[in-house]
Amino acid sequence: GAALAAKTGGRLVTIGGAGHMPLARDPVKVNQLLRDFICPPAPPPRWTRAPSRRKRALYISSPIGLGHARRDVAIPDELRKLHPDLEIDWLAQHPVTTVLESRGERIHPASAELASESGHWQAETAEHDLHCFEAFRRMDEILLSNFMVFHDVVRDEQYDLWIGDEAWDLDHFLHENPECKTAAYAWLTDFVGFLPMPDRGAREAFLCADYNAQMIEQIERYPRVRDRSVFVGDPDDIVPERFGDDLPEIREWTERHYDFCGYITGFDPAEFADRETLRAQLSYGPREQVCIVTVGGSGVGEALLRRVIASYPLAKRLVPDLRMIVVAGPRIDPASLPQHDGLELRAYVAELYRHLAACDLAVVQGGLTTAMELTANRRPFLYFPLGHHFEQCFHVHHRLARHQAGQRMEFDESTPELIAEAIAQHIGREVDYRPVPSDGAARAAELLAELL
Repeated sequence: GAALAAKTGGRLVTIGGAGHMPLARDPVKVNQLLRDFICPPAPPPRWTRAPSRRKRALYISSPIGLGHARRDVAIPDELRKLHPDLEIDWLAQHPVTTVLESRGERIHPASAELASESGHWQAETAEHDLHCFEAFRRMDEILLSNFMVFHDVVRDEQYDLWIGDEAWDLDHFLHENPECKTAAYAWLTDFVGFLPMPDRGAREAFLCADYNAQMIEQIERYPRVRDRSVFVGDPDDIVPERFGDDLPEIREWTERHYDFCGYITGFDPAEFADRETLRAQLSYGPREQVCIVTVGGSGVGEALLRRVIASYPLAKRLVPDLRMIVVAGPRIDPASLPQHDGLELRAYVAELYRHLAACDLAVVQGGLTTAMELTANRRPFLYFPLGHHFEQCFHVHHRLARHQAGQRMEFDESTPELIAEAIAQHIGREVDYRPVPSDGAARAAELLAELL
């Protein structure tokens, strides 16, 4: 390498500690070198004092489902109350853009260059089973590609604040390349810590602990990268587990490194106290027993939709006034699903939370957002965590158990007949959930506003 550089008049760049695969060990640095070789940077312009201007923020929202989109549009609403002149650009992809476009938010043109994370997760799914940790490990190229899109955006445009809601690409590569940080940066998440699935044995336990140890080392080594870490929830929502053998307890470590804003629903449950009026607005009859079936926006819930649809004829016999509405979401074509007389199939439904507040029962995946919306509105629901999805199986389940909310069911054990019986048992029943505060978005906005 040194001889080649000398013979060609090139510049030798060595990367200490990168071993024999620097493009894998330090991919951002290698990409920067390639870009500068292909398109040499222009000389820096003559310095002039920057004119006063409006504050600008770049918001990066995880596209894995629609849950992040719900809270990520609630936070800017509150943030703009504190900074009315704040401009927000979104670096986002489908299905998050579906929500953003409906609200008139400004989506950065570079969003079109992002590699699909939702497509990756959907491709990793098989029959209501999504090995979340392994899928995450297999998306290195997607995360790197999307970070480079982000890097180009902030290289060419000036922002005062970067907000990353579970933007794993941004957080990881900023800690690996802290010199890339040129603005205040806030990180948001609703869970902390990879957890191994028991049936995966010692190897997965080792790998999860190794990933957790790397994250802990990054935070401890470069505490200045995150100007604020926000946990969307309360300390009691954190699982009582360790990051791994000889590693800290997750709750103790999180309490030392995070601020807590409480859960963010994006609406005030008090708005739906008058359910009769709400049901009339949504065209639900007073005698109808409304069951909403929804699996979010990621497209990984098709198997559950089909299983619940198969249960409909028997459920209808058990509950004669049953009205079942299946919401396929933005990534599943309703026309691809089976149909029964009386069953209603819908695509993406804007403000689905209003329908969930009005229903007599919901059947959902184990995703946090929909389950917590139902908890906040005190509606009975059945939830089916995706197999091998550690977040849904452990983190979300722990939070729902703390709120005494929902009835957990296992997909592999739930025949259509068993689902129909569960629908008949739980539809319309009274619940006694722990209350969910409605000020989470405002509290999160106050934490972010301090960075502006």
